[in-house]
Amino acid sequence: MALKDALSPLGLFSALTPKDPSRRVLTAAPFGPGPRQRLDVYAPPKAEVPAPVAVFFYGGSWETGRRQDYGWAARALAAQGFLTLLPDYRIYPEAVYPAFLEDGAAAVRWAVEHARAHGGDPTRIVLAGHSAGAYIATMLGLEPRWLEAARVQRSRIKAIAGLSGPYEFVPFKNDTTIRTFGHADDPHLTQPWPHVTPAAPPVFLGHGDSDKLVGRRNLRTLAEAYRKHGATVEDRIYPGLDHAGMVLALSKPFRRRGTVLEDMSGFLRRWV
Repeated sequence: MALKDALSPLGLFSALTPKDPSRRVLTAAPFGPGPRQRLDVYAPPKAEVPAPVAVFFYGGSWETGRRQDYGWAARALAAQGFLTLLPDYRIYPEAVYPAFLEDGAAAVRWAVEHARAHGGDPTRIVLAGHSAGAYIATMLGLEPRWLEAARVQRSRIKAIAGLSGPYEFVPFKNDTTIRTFGHADDPHLTQPWPHVTPAAPPVFLGHGDSDKLVGRRNLRTLAEAYRKHGATVEDRIYPGLDHAGMVLALSKPFRRRGTVLEDMSGFLRRWV
């Protein structure tokens, strides 16, 4: 780890924050050839065996982020009874859409092939994420081609959870979305909501009412698409939480600010 990364605010938070009871059973396991195609695995301290599997994708506007800074989020899910995978994925400028979706699907493939060796059930997988990671989780669950290309049956995905996710951001207006998605042949199809069908996996959508980075219309659009097709959705707005506060609410120091972990994990458990 570079010193500047260790001394970053999120790096310090990850190092110093109290940990939920869990076990990191694997570090930097490769799911592809690149240096950012690595994942960590966290197991519950005590759980049913085999345990359901959660794959958690962190955010960072598709251009920042490291799994080393989000172990506390993976530990929080592991403490709720999930064998939890925390993958990195390629980001800008190394990669643009759809590379991070391909990496996400490859991480799910790793879960199918290896979760059982670590006490997980590869037939019961849930996808979760925050911000850009919520985008990855929902796209993988809703657009079948990414998992199919990774030789994963979508029926293995039992539910999705997205926190503060961007689900409707066309036309591309800011620098981040222009450089990351602007080359797409059909911008409309880069969005999660057009891919909702009656067979869509159940989804939990959480958003803070003080979020100034990702507008609430993103949650509203995806939730409305779910309801239009008769698919299962639970959407919640959390008073007083901003964009970062939604994911920080998974951590022990900030959990009292909102019932995000309780609500999200409870929803996911109902479907596994």
